[in-house]
Amino acid sequence: MEAGVDPLLMTSGTALVAAMATDGWQGARAGAVKLWRRVYPDRAEAVEAELEEVRGEVLAARRDGDEDAEQELVADWRRRLARLVAADPAVGAEIQQVLDQVWKPLLPANEQPGTQNVSMNATAKDRGRVYMAGRDQTINEK
Repeated sequence: MEAGVDPLLMTSGTALVAAMATDGWQGARAGAVKLWRRVYPDRAEAVEAELEEVRGEVLAARRDGDEDAEQELVADWRRRLARLVAADPAVGAEIQQVLDQVWKPLLPANEQPGTQNVSMNATAKDRGRVYMAGRDQTINEK
């Protein structure tokens, strides 16, 4: 995780940009514009136009396999969301709502951003074995 970045903003920026590459990107755009309309109503139309442009950049980055370009877009939208929260801290709850109800549902499971805490404890004695994984695990023994 980037130092000093709120986990909500990390997840939201990632989800917004990823959602722009989906068939439901209009919903992603509408969710973002709704946030700007609440904090900066005079900027909402400009943000909507920028999201249109950014969608093209996201699609091009994915087509070209340019992960760096996509991550730059993610970082940009994280900063923009952070400025919204700085201007009106109450908008954080609305960002969470848009994230949960609009952006995340547009994404396939393998692109779902989020933080997950996993705590594992194990003890093996004598000749015992322990295999632990926070997600997928494959063990091949002979």
